Amino acid sequence: MKDYEICIGLEVHAELNTQSKMYCSCPNLFGGEPNTRVCPVCIGLPGALPTLNETAVDYAVKMGHALKCTINKVSRQDRKNYFYPDLPKAYQISQADIPLCEKGHLEIITEKCSKTIGITRIHIEEDAGKLLHDSSCNDSLVDYNRCGVPLIEIVTEPDLRSSEEAYLFLNTIKNTLKYIGISDCKMQEGSIRCDVNVSVREKGTDELGTRCEMKNVNSFSAAVRGIEYEAKRQIEVLEAGGKILQETRRWDDVKGMSFVMRTKEDAQDYRFFPEPDLGWIVLEEERINMLKDTLPELPNEKLLRYTKIHGLPFTDASLLVEGLEKSRFYDECIALERCTSKNICNWILGDISKYINDTGSSLYDTPLTADKLVKLVYEVEKGTISNSAAKKVLGVIFDEGGEPDEIIERLGLVQNSDTESLKKLVDEVIKANEKSVNDYRNGKTNAMGYIVGQCMKASKGSANPAIVRELVAEILNER
Repeated sequence: MKDYEICIGLEVHAELNTQSKMYCSCPNLFGGEPNTRVCPVCIGLPGALPTLNETAVDYAVKMGHALKCTINKVSRQDRKNYFYPDLPKAYQISQADIPLCEKGHLEIITEKCSKTIGITRIHIEEDAGKLLHDSSCNDSLVDYNRCGVPLIEIVTEPDLRSSEEAYLFLNTIKNTLKYIGISDCKMQEGSIRCDVNVSVREKGTDELGTRCEMKNVNSFSAAVRGIEYEAKRQIEVLEAGGKILQETRRWDDVKGMSFVMRTKEDAQDYRFFPEPDLGWIVLEEERINMLKDTLPELPNEKLLRYTKIHGLPFTDASLLVEGLEKSRFYDECIALERCTSKNICNWILGDISKYINDTGSSLYDTPLTADKLVKLVYEVEKGTISNSAAKKVLGVIFDEGGEPDEIIERLGLVQNSDTESLKKLVDEVIKANEKSVNDYRNGKTNAMGYIVGQCMKASKGSANPAIVRELVAEILNER
Protein backbone atom coordinates (compact mmCIF):
# COMPACT_ATOMS: atom_id res chain seq x y z
CA MET A 1 0.00 0.00 0.00
CA LYS A 2 1.25 3.47 -0.91
CA ASP A 3 1.86 6.16 1.69
CA TYR A 4 -0.85 8.82 1.39
CA GLU A 5 -1.17 12.35 2.68
CA ILE A 6 -4.54 13.91 3.55
CA CYS A 7 -5.23 17.48 2.37
CA ILE A 8 -8.11 19.27 4.08
CA GLY A 9 -9.74 22.62 3.43
CA LEU A 10 -12.59 24.05 5.48
CA GLU A 11 -15.44 26.44 4.76
CA VAL A 12 -16.66 27.78 8.08
CA HIS A 13 -20.03 29.56 8.17
CA ALA A 14 -20.63 31.73 11.23
CA GLU A 15 -23.90 33.54 11.91
CA LEU A 16 -23.34 37.14 13.00
CA ASN A 17 -25.15 38.34 16.11
CA THR A 18 -26.53 41.55 14.61
CA GLN A 19 -29.94 42.78 15.73
CA SER A 20 -31.50 42.51 12.27
CA LYS A 21 -31.00 40.35 9.20
CA MET A 22 -28.52 41.04 6.42
CA TYR A 23 -30.79 42.87 3.95
CA CYS A 24 -33.97 43.69 5.85
CA SER A 25 -35.21 44.83 9.27
CA CYS A 26 -36.53 41.43 10.39
CA PRO A 27 -35.15 40.46 13.82
CA ASN A 28 -32.10 38.22 13.77
CA LEU A 29 -33.29 35.74 16.40
CA PHE A 30 -33.11 31.97 16.66
CA GLY A 31 -36.28 29.90 16.63
CA GLY A 32 -39.81 31.26 16.78
CA GLU A 33 -42.91 29.89 15.13
CA PRO A 34 -42.06 28.81 11.57
CA ASN A 35 -42.32 31.54 8.94
CA THR A 36 -43.16 34.34 11.39
CA ARG A 37 -39.91 36.30 11.19
CA VAL A 38 -40.01 36.99 7.48
CA CYS A 39 -40.82 39.87 5.16
CA PRO A 40 -41.04 40.45 1.39
CA VAL A 41 -37.27 41.06 1.21
CA CYS A 42 -36.03 37.89 2.91
CA ILE A 43 -38.49 35.62 1.12
CA GLY A 44 -37.83 37.26 -2.24
CA LEU A 45 -41.19 38.69 -3.24
CA PRO A 46 -41.11 40.62 -6.55
CA GLY A 47 -40.27 44.30 -6.17
CA ALA A 48 -38.78 43.99 -2.65
CA LEU A 49 -35.36 45.66 -2.48
CA PRO A 50 -32.54 44.73 -0.08
CA THR A 51 -30.64 47.20 2.14
CA LEU A 52 -27.19 46.18 3.39
CA ASN A 53 -26.66 45.76 7.14
CA GLU A 54 -23.54 47.86 7.82
CA THR A 55 -22.87 46.19 11.17
CA ALA A 56 -22.44 42.87 9.37
CA VAL A 57 -19.79 44.47 7.18
CA ASP A 58 -17.98 45.82 10.25
CA TYR A 59 -18.06 42.39 11.89
CA ALA A 60 -16.59 40.74 8.81
CA VAL A 61 -13.79 43.32 8.68
CA LYS A 62 -13.01 42.72 12.37
CA MET A 63 -12.69 38.99 11.70
CA GLY A 64 -10.50 39.81 8.72
CA HIS A 65 -8.16 41.77 10.98
CA ALA A 66 -8.13 38.93 13.52
CA LEU A 67 -7.04 36.51 10.77
CA LYS A 68 -4.40 38.90 9.38
CA CYS A 69 -6.27 39.36 6.09
CA THR A 70 -5.99 42.10 3.51
CA ILE A 71 -9.15 44.21 3.75
CA ASN A 72 -10.45 45.25 0.36
CA LYS A 73 -11.52 48.88 0.43
CA VAL A 74 -13.86 48.22 -2.49
CA SER A 75 -15.83 44.99 -2.81
CA ARG A 76 -19.14 43.92 -4.24
CA GLN A 77 -21.99 41.51 -3.67
CA ASP A 78 -23.05 38.89 -6.18
CA ARG A 79 -25.96 36.61 -6.88
CA LYS A 80 -25.23 32.90 -6.48
CA ASN A 81 -27.92 31.18 -8.51
CA TYR A 82 -29.19 27.72 -7.63
CA PHE A 83 -32.54 26.11 -6.96
CA TYR A 84 -33.33 24.45 -3.64
CA PRO A 85 -36.56 24.49 -1.60
CA ASP A 86 -35.00 26.42 1.30
CA LEU A 87 -33.94 29.27 -1.01
CA PRO A 88 -37.14 31.15 -1.94
CA LYS A 89 -35.47 33.62 -4.33
CA ALA A 90 -33.63 30.83 -6.18
CA TYR A 91 -30.45 32.81 -5.58
CA GLN A 92 -28.33 33.74 -2.59
CA ILE A 93 -26.69 37.14 -2.16
CA SER A 94 -23.02 36.41 -1.52
CA GLN A 95 -19.60 37.60 -2.74
CA ALA A 96 -17.70 35.96 -5.56
CA ASP A 97 -14.46 37.34 -6.99
CA ILE A 98 -14.12 40.49 -4.81
CA PRO A 99 -14.68 39.52 -1.14
CA LEU A 100 -14.31 41.85 1.84
CA CYS A 101 -11.21 40.06 3.17
CA GLU A 102 -8.61 37.76 1.64
CA LYS A 103 -5.07 36.33 1.91
CA GLY A 104 -4.86 35.88 5.68
CA HIS A 105 -3.65 33.19 8.06
CA LEU A 106 -4.25 31.65 11.47
CA GLU A 107 -1.82 29.87 13.77
CA ILE A 108 -2.93 26.62 15.35
CA ILE A 109 -0.91 25.98 18.47
CA THR A 110 -0.17 22.72 20.26
CA GLU A 111 2.04 22.07 23.26
CA LYS A 112 4.94 21.07 21.01
CA CYS A 113 4.62 23.31 17.96
CA SER A 114 2.50 25.68 15.92
CA LYS A 115 1.40 25.67 12.29
CA THR A 116 0.19 28.40 9.95
CA ILE A 117 -3.06 27.74 8.07
CA GLY A 118 -3.74 29.99 5.09
CA ILE A 119 -7.05 31.85 4.89
CA THR A 120 -8.17 32.25 1.28
CA ARG A 121 -11.01 34.67 1.94
CA ILE A 122 -13.74 35.91 4.25
CA HIS A 123 -16.95 37.09 2.65
CA ILE A 124 -20.45 38.03 3.74
CA GLU A 125 -23.61 36.33 2.58
CA GLU A 126 -27.17 35.61 3.65
CA ASP A 127 -28.32 32.32 5.11
CA ALA A 128 -30.98 30.10 3.54
CA GLY A 129 -34.07 28.66 5.23
CA LYS A 130 -34.30 25.33 7.01
CA LEU A 131 -35.88 22.12 5.76
CA LEU A 132 -37.82 20.11 8.35
CA HIS A 133 -38.38 16.46 7.52
CA ASP A 134 -41.69 15.19 8.91
CA SER A 135 -41.69 11.39 9.10
CA SER A 136 -45.35 11.27 10.13
CA CYS A 137 -46.51 12.43 6.71
CA ASN A 138 -43.36 11.51 4.75
CA ASP A 139 -43.00 15.12 3.64
CA SER A 140 -40.48 17.93 4.03
CA LEU A 141 -41.56 21.31 5.38
CA VAL A 142 -39.62 24.54 5.10
CA ASP A 143 -39.14 27.30 7.67
CA TYR A 144 -37.95 30.59 6.16
CA ASN A 145 -37.22 32.33 9.48
CA ARG A 146 -33.49 31.81 8.93
CA CYS A 147 -33.56 33.31 5.42
CA GLY A 148 -31.47 36.46 5.30
CA VAL A 149 -29.61 35.86 8.57
CA PRO A 150 -26.14 37.43 8.12
CA LEU A 151 -23.21 35.06 7.71
CA ILE A 152 -19.51 35.26 7.18
CA GLU A 153 -17.85 32.40 5.34
CA ILE A 154 -14.21 31.72 6.20
CA VAL A 155 -12.46 29.67 3.52
CA THR A 156 -9.08 28.07 4.20
CA GLU A 157 -6.31 26.90 1.93
CA PRO A 158 -5.95 23.07 1.82
CA ASP A 159 -3.21 23.31 4.47
CA LEU A 160 -4.64 20.98 7.10
CA ARG A 161 -3.15 17.49 7.17
CA SER A 162 -5.18 15.61 9.76
CA SER A 163 -8.52 15.53 11.51
CA GLU A 164 -6.73 16.66 14.69
CA GLU A 165 -5.44 19.79 12.96
CA ALA A 166 -8.91 20.48 11.56
CA TYR A 167 -10.47 20.18 15.03
CA LEU A 168 -7.87 22.53 16.51
CA PHE A 169 -8.42 25.04 13.71
CA LEU A 170 -12.20 24.99 14.16
CA ASN A 171 -11.87 25.44 17.90
CA THR A 172 -9.50 28.38 17.44
CA ILE A 173 -11.88 30.00 14.95
CA LYS A 174 -14.78 29.53 17.37
CA ASN A 175 -12.82 31.09 20.24
CA THR A 176 -11.77 34.00 18.02
CA LEU A 177 -15.37 34.72 16.97
CA LYS A 178 -16.48 34.69 20.61
CA TYR A 179 -13.61 36.90 21.80
CA ILE A 180 -14.39 39.49 19.14
CA GLY A 181 -18.06 39.25 20.09
CA ILE A 182 -19.49 38.88 16.59
CA SER A 183 -21.07 35.40 16.91
CA ASP A 184 -22.43 33.35 19.81
CA CYS A 185 -21.12 30.15 18.14
CA LYS A 186 -23.97 27.98 19.46
CA MET A 187 -23.57 24.84 17.39
CA GLN A 188 -26.86 23.44 18.68
CA GLU A 189 -28.57 26.42 17.02
CA GLY A 190 -26.49 26.22 13.85
CA SER A 191 -24.64 29.46 14.61
CA ILE A 192 -21.39 27.95 13.38
CA ARG A 193 -21.22 25.22 10.76
CA CYS A 194 -18.64 23.97 8.33
CA ASP A 195 -18.25 22.19 5.03
CA VAL A 196 -15.23 19.95 4.74
CA ASN A 197 -13.15 19.42 1.60
CA VAL A 198 -10.96 16.32 1.60
CA SER A 199 -8.49 14.94 -0.91
CA VAL A 200 -5.60 12.49 -0.69
CA ARG A 201 -2.32 12.27 -2.56
CA GLU A 202 0.85 10.23 -2.43
CA LYS A 203 3.35 11.66 0.02
CA GLY A 204 6.08 13.63 -1.72
CA THR A 205 3.89 14.90 -4.55
CA ASP A 206 2.85 18.54 -4.87
CA GLU A 207 -0.32 18.21 -6.90
CA LEU A 208 -3.55 18.00 -4.94
CA GLY A 209 -5.87 15.07 -5.45
CA THR A 210 -9.50 15.38 -6.53
CA ARG A 211 -11.47 16.76 -3.61
CA CYS A 212 -14.84 15.80 -2.27
CA GLU A 213 -16.93 18.19 -0.21
CA MET A 214 -18.95 17.04 2.79
CA LYS A 215 -22.10 18.87 3.87
CA ASN A 216 -24.28 18.45 6.98
CA VAL A 217 -21.33 18.52 9.38
CA ASN A 218 -23.06 19.73 12.53
CA SER A 219 -20.29 19.57 15.13
CA PHE A 220 -16.51 19.70 15.35
CA SER A 221 -16.37 16.08 16.48
CA ALA A 222 -18.50 15.16 13.45
CA ALA A 223 -15.94 16.96 11.27
CA VAL A 224 -13.23 14.73 12.75
CA ARG A 225 -15.21 11.58 12.07
CA GLY A 226 -16.17 12.73 8.58
CA ILE A 227 -12.59 13.55 7.61
CA GLU A 228 -11.29 10.20 8.81
CA TYR A 229 -14.05 8.32 6.99
CA GLU A 230 -13.63 10.23 3.74
CA ALA A 231 -9.85 9.89 3.69
CA LYS A 232 -10.14 6.14 4.28
CA ARG A 233 -12.80 5.84 1.55
CA GLN A 234 -10.70 7.70 -1.01
CA ILE A 235 -7.57 5.68 -0.24
CA GLU A 236 -9.50 2.42 -0.64
CA VAL A 237 -10.84 3.60 -4.02
CA LEU A 238 -7.34 4.53 -5.23
CA GLU A 239 -5.80 1.29 -3.94
CA ALA A 240 -8.45 -0.66 -5.83
CA GLY A 241 -7.42 1.12 -9.04
CA GLY A 242 -10.42 3.45 -9.09
CA LYS A 243 -10.67 7.19 -9.63
CA ILE A 244 -11.95 9.81 -7.22
CA LEU A 245 -14.87 11.81 -8.61
CA GLN A 246 -15.41 15.43 -7.65
CA GLU A 247 -18.68 15.39 -5.82
CA THR A 248 -20.66 16.77 -2.90
CA ARG A 249 -21.44 14.23 -0.19
CA ARG A 250 -23.79 14.32 2.78
CA TRP A 251 -22.33 13.24 6.11
CA ASP A 252 -24.58 11.01 8.22
CA ASP A 253 -23.15 11.13 11.73
CA VAL A 254 -25.49 8.44 13.05
CA LYS A 255 -24.35 5.92 10.45
CA GLY A 256 -20.79 7.23 10.39
CA MET A 257 -20.86 7.38 6.58
CA SER A 258 -21.14 9.91 3.77
CA PHE A 259 -23.43 9.59 0.77
CA VAL A 260 -23.31 11.19 -2.68
CA MET A 261 -25.62 14.18 -3.02
CA ARG A 262 -24.60 15.45 -6.43
CA THR A 263 -21.66 15.82 -8.80
CA LYS A 264 -19.75 18.82 -7.51
CA GLU A 265 -20.50 22.10 -9.20
CA ASP A 266 -17.71 24.50 -10.09
CA ALA A 267 -18.09 28.23 -9.51
CA GLN A 268 -19.38 28.83 -13.04
CA ASP A 269 -22.25 26.43 -12.38
CA TYR A 270 -23.72 28.98 -9.98
CA ARG A 271 -23.81 31.63 -12.73
CA PHE A 272 -22.51 34.38 -10.42
CA PHE A 273 -23.19 37.93 -11.51
CA PRO A 274 -23.11 41.28 -9.65
CA GLU A 275 -26.14 41.90 -7.44
CA PRO A 276 -28.05 44.59 -9.37
CA ASP A 277 -30.04 45.85 -6.38
CA LEU A 278 -27.01 46.67 -4.22
CA GLY A 279 -24.13 49.05 -4.78
CA TRP A 280 -20.43 48.49 -4.22
CA ILE A 281 -19.15 48.30 -0.65
CA VAL A 282 -16.65 51.13 -0.17
CA LEU A 283 -14.67 51.30 3.09
CA GLU A 284 -12.66 54.31 4.19
CA GLU A 285 -9.13 53.70 5.50
CA GLU A 286 -10.08 55.40 8.76
CA ARG A 287 -12.96 52.99 9.33
CA ILE A 288 -10.80 49.96 8.56
CA ASN A 289 -8.19 51.11 11.08
CA MET A 290 -10.81 51.97 13.69
CA LEU A 291 -12.24 48.46 13.50
CA LYS A 292 -8.76 47.00 13.93
CA ASP A 293 -8.22 49.10 17.06
CA THR A 294 -11.36 47.63 18.66
CA LEU A 295 -9.96 44.08 18.68
CA PRO A 296 -9.37 42.60 22.13
CA GLU A 297 -6.51 40.28 23.06
CA LEU A 298 -7.14 37.25 20.84
CA PRO A 299 -7.16 33.60 22.00
CA ASN A 300 -3.70 32.71 20.66
CA GLU A 301 -2.19 35.85 22.20
CA LYS A 302 -3.79 34.99 25.54
CA LEU A 303 -2.61 31.36 25.32
CA LEU A 304 0.99 32.43 24.79
CA ARG A 305 0.78 34.95 27.65
CA TYR A 306 -0.56 32.33 30.03
CA THR A 307 2.12 29.77 29.14
CA LYS A 308 5.17 31.96 28.49
CA ILE A 309 4.67 34.73 31.08
CA HIS A 310 2.45 33.14 33.75
CA GLY A 311 4.04 29.71 33.45
CA LEU A 312 0.76 27.80 33.30
CA PRO A 313 0.77 24.26 31.86
CA PHE A 314 -0.40 24.24 28.23
CA THR A 315 -3.50 22.16 28.97
CA ASP A 316 -4.62 24.45 31.81
CA ALA A 317 -3.97 27.56 29.75
CA SER A 318 -5.99 26.12 26.84
CA LEU A 319 -8.95 25.38 29.12
CA LEU A 320 -8.89 28.93 30.46
CA VAL A 321 -8.71 30.42 26.98
CA GLU A 322 -11.67 28.35 25.74
CA GLY A 323 -13.88 29.75 28.48
CA LEU A 324 -14.22 33.49 27.84
CA GLU A 325 -15.69 34.12 31.30
CA LYS A 326 -13.07 31.99 33.02
CA SER A 327 -10.15 33.72 31.31
CA ARG A 328 -11.60 37.14 32.12
CA PHE A 329 -12.09 36.16 35.77
CA TYR A 330 -8.57 34.72 35.93
CA ASP A 331 -7.10 37.96 34.56
CA GLU A 332 -9.04 39.98 37.14
CA CYS A 333 -7.60 37.79 39.92
CA ILE A 334 -4.02 37.99 38.61
CA ALA A 335 -4.28 41.79 38.34
CA LEU A 336 -4.66 41.93 42.15
CA GLU A 337 -1.09 40.52 42.44
CA ARG A 338 -1.63 38.60 45.65
CA CYS A 339 -1.64 34.88 44.80
CA THR A 340 0.25 32.57 42.48
CA SER A 341 -1.19 32.19 38.98
CA LYS A 342 -1.15 28.39 39.22
CA ASN A 343 -3.29 28.33 42.37
CA ILE A 344 -5.81 30.78 40.93
CA CYS A 345 -6.00 28.69 37.75
CA ASN A 346 -6.52 25.47 39.74
CA TRP A 347 -9.46 26.91 41.68
CA ILE A 348 -11.12 28.30 38.54
CA LEU A 349 -10.73 25.08 36.56
CA GLY A 350 -11.59 22.90 39.56
CA ASP A 351 -14.27 23.71 42.14
CA ILE A 352 -15.51 26.88 40.47
CA SER A 353 -15.98 25.20 37.07
CA LYS A 354 -17.76 22.29 38.75
CA TYR A 355 -20.22 24.66 40.42
CA ILE A 356 -20.86 26.55 37.17
CA ASN A 357 -21.38 23.31 35.24
CA ASP A 358 -23.65 21.79 37.88
CA THR A 359 -25.85 24.88 38.23
CA GLY A 360 -25.72 26.10 34.61
CA SER A 361 -25.17 29.63 35.88
CA SER A 362 -22.86 32.34 34.63
CA LEU A 363 -19.77 32.94 36.75
CA TYR A 364 -20.59 36.63 36.89
CA ASP A 365 -24.11 35.92 38.17
CA THR A 366 -22.72 34.34 41.36
CA PRO A 367 -21.68 36.19 44.55
CA LEU A 368 -18.06 35.21 43.89
CA THR A 369 -15.80 38.05 42.80
CA ALA A 370 -12.13 38.12 41.87
CA ASP A 371 -11.36 39.93 45.13
CA LYS A 372 -13.11 37.24 47.21
CA LEU A 373 -11.36 34.37 45.44
CA VAL A 374 -7.96 36.01 45.83
CA LYS A 375 -8.58 36.58 49.55
CA LEU A 376 -9.59 32.93 49.95
CA VAL A 377 -6.61 31.53 48.03
CA TYR A 378 -4.26 33.84 49.94
CA GLU A 379 -5.48 32.38 53.25
CA VAL A 380 -4.70 28.89 51.92
CA GLU A 381 -1.27 29.93 50.64
CA LYS A 382 -0.20 31.41 53.98
CA GLY A 383 -1.55 28.40 55.90
CA THR A 384 -4.42 30.07 57.74
CA ILE A 385 -6.88 27.45 56.46
CA SER A 386 -6.57 24.09 54.75
CA ASN A 387 -7.58 23.37 51.19
CA SER A 388 -10.60 21.37 52.34
CA ALA A 389 -11.68 24.23 54.61
CA ALA A 390 -11.36 26.64 51.67
CA LYS A 391 -13.76 24.46 49.69
CA LYS A 392 -16.32 24.87 52.48
CA VAL A 393 -15.84 28.64 52.42
CA LEU A 394 -16.28 28.70 48.63
CA GLY A 395 -19.54 26.77 48.96
CA VAL A 396 -20.84 29.29 51.48
CA ILE A 397 -19.89 32.20 49.20
CA PHE A 398 -21.77 30.61 46.30
CA ASP A 399 -24.85 29.85 48.43
CA GLU A 400 -25.02 32.87 50.73
CA GLY A 401 -22.39 35.42 49.71
CA GLY A 402 -20.15 37.03 52.32
CA GLU A 403 -16.46 37.74 52.81
CA PRO A 404 -13.94 34.86 53.15
CA ASP A 405 -12.37 36.08 56.42
CA GLU A 406 -15.78 36.49 58.08
CA ILE A 407 -16.87 33.00 56.98
CA ILE A 408 -13.58 31.45 58.15
CA GLU A 409 -13.99 32.97 61.60
CA ARG A 410 -17.69 32.14 61.88
CA LEU A 411 -17.16 28.47 60.98
CA GLY A 412 -14.02 28.13 63.11
CA LEU A 413 -11.90 26.97 60.18
CA VAL A 414 -8.60 28.58 61.17
CA GLN A 415 -5.85 26.01 60.87
CA ASN A 416 -3.63 25.09 63.81
CA SER A 417 -0.05 25.77 62.78
CA ASP A 418 1.47 25.88 66.28
CA THR A 419 4.43 23.49 66.11
CA GLU A 420 4.62 22.76 69.81
CA SER A 421 0.97 21.76 70.23
CA LEU A 422 1.05 19.75 67.01
CA LYS A 423 4.19 17.91 68.13
CA LYS A 424 2.37 16.74 71.28
CA LEU A 425 -0.56 15.54 69.14
CA VAL A 426 1.77 13.66 66.76
CA ASP A 427 3.58 11.99 69.72
CA GLU A 428 0.28 10.73 71.10
CA VAL A 429 -0.87 9.37 67.73
CA ILE A 430 2.45 7.60 67.13
CA LYS A 431 2.34 5.98 70.58
CA ALA A 432 -1.18 4.71 69.80
CA ASN A 433 -0.19 3.26 66.41
CA GLU A 434 2.87 1.07 67.08
CA LYS A 435 1.97 -1.34 64.26
CA SER A 436 2.03 1.43 61.65
CA VAL A 437 5.32 2.69 63.08
CA ASN A 438 6.86 -0.76 62.73
CA ASP A 439 5.44 -1.11 59.21
CA TYR A 440 7.09 2.16 58.26
CA ARG A 441 10.43 1.06 59.73
CA ASN A 442 10.17 -2.19 57.77
CA GLY A 443 9.92 -0.30 54.48
CA LYS A 444 6.15 0.17 54.10
CA THR A 445 6.38 3.91 53.41
CA ASN A 446 2.64 4.30 52.87
CA ALA A 447 2.22 3.75 56.61
CA MET A 448 3.26 7.37 57.07
CA GLY A 449 0.17 8.51 55.19
CA TYR A 450 -2.00 6.51 57.58
CA ILE A 451 -0.34 8.11 60.62
CA VAL A 452 -0.76 11.60 59.15
CA GLY A 453 -4.42 10.82 58.53
CA GLN A 454 -4.85 9.73 62.15
CA CYS A 455 -3.26 12.99 63.29
CA MET A 456 -5.68 15.01 61.18
CA LYS A 457 -8.57 12.96 62.56
CA ALA A 458 -7.40 13.57 66.12
CA SER A 459 -7.25 17.32 65.47
CA LYS A 460 -10.73 17.23 63.90
CA GLY A 461 -9.21 18.60 60.71
CA SER A 462 -7.81 21.74 62.31
CA ALA A 463 -4.13 20.78 62.10
CA ASN A 464 -1.92 22.13 59.35
CA PRO A 465 -1.31 18.98 57.27
CA ALA A 466 2.03 20.16 55.92
CA ILE A 467 3.40 20.73 59.42
CA VAL A 468 1.90 17.45 60.64
CA ARG A 469 3.56 15.50 57.83
CA GLU A 470 6.87 17.18 58.52
CA LEU A 471 6.68 16.35 62.25
CA VAL A 472 5.61 12.74 61.61
CA ALA A 473 8.54 12.22 59.23
CA GLU A 474 10.95 13.83 61.67
CA ILE A 475 9.85 11.71 64.64
CA LEU A 476 9.69 8.43 62.70
CA ASN A 477 13.07 8.89 61.11
CA GLU A 478 14.90 9.76 64.33
CA ARG A 479 13.78 6.65 66.23
